Amino acid sequence: MISSFLLGICALAAVVALFTAVQTRRIEARFPPLGARFDVGGFALHAVHVTRPETADLPALVFIHGASGNLRDQMQAFRKPLEGRAEMVFVDRPGHGYSDRGGPGNDRPDGQARAIATLLERLGIERAIIVGHSLGSAIAVNFALVAPEKTLGLVFLAPATHPWPGGVAWYNTLAARPIAGRLFAHLVAMPAGLSRVKAGTACVFQPNEMPDSYAETGAALVLRPSAFRSNARDLAFLHAHIVETAPCYPTITAPTTIVTGDRDGVVLPDLHSRGLARDIAGSRLVWLEGVGHKPDYAATDVAISAIEEVAKRAIPAPADANSEEAAAAKRSQIPVSPSEPI
Repeated sequence: MISSFLLGICALAAVVALFTAVQTRRIEARFPPLGARFDVGGFALHAVHVTRPETADLPALVFIHGASGNLRDQMQAFRKPLEGRAEMVFVDRPGHGYSDRGGPGNDRPDGQARAIATLLERLGIERAIIVGHSLGSAIAVNFALVAPEKTLGLVFLAPATHPWPGGVAWYNTLAARPIAGRLFAHLVAMPAGLSRVKAGTACVFQPNEMPDSYAETGAALVLRPSAFRSNARDLAFLHAHIVETAPCYPTITAPTTIVTGDRDGVVLPDLHSRGLARDIAGSRLVWLEGVGHKPDYAATDVAISAIEEVAKRAIPAPADANSEEAAAAKRSQIPVSPSEPI
């Protein structure tokens, strides 16, 4: 009787594991890699690199997605409106999209920040404005700490950067464990997640509407077992790392702007966004009424104005407007629109 029961459990597990494998292939076929893979020291990061156009009026921009995401998320929001204005890098964080996870150091934001800094070296980018959304902001702020010489400026969108009350969802804690986590990721995450991914994504946008085009960002890629575990480990280890590194934020000197919505139901803007504005001297806080956790989509124009404003502060207009250096600097400047709420 017991042996028959165990055989039944094993058979069921095999069927579910097969289902997960088939769905993984289907998801990857629908959302294939968009860029190239770059070696960053023993593992590879997948990134879309938009080379600097002749018409550029902005410095290089690096976009870092948040939890459960991939590079398509930020690329869908920013590539088209910024096309022709800047060199841009959209990167899958370690373990997400089509990037390798790398070693255990990438369980921490500083490890992921170092990997992205190495990516910029491979691409020949000396300095850039780093744009981070949500958990991607934790990577961005660590980028400024571990690679200040590469940090031209910082733009935080609905950041998650400070110790918060409570923990993370139970399934992330479970999936982060070595053995139980693997079983959960292969047997539970895919069948449970497929039925909830659309509704869950829509909740992230609330109270704003999720645009129809967001379906093309490949949110279901996170349900693949390896990506699900990477995402869970990011979240499970984030709090402890933030407790350790948040006291270092006042050492950041790069021009900084924070864009946050007052209706954010995913992170606490009073804690994270106001905390960054307090901790980084000279930073500017843009507080948006009626906007949730996705100002990158609900207020894309404001986010772009923030990038422009940070670039203007990072590359100030030279005193001698007739010099060759001044002409070169002027080409990197951005016109400031008085209609923008920055």
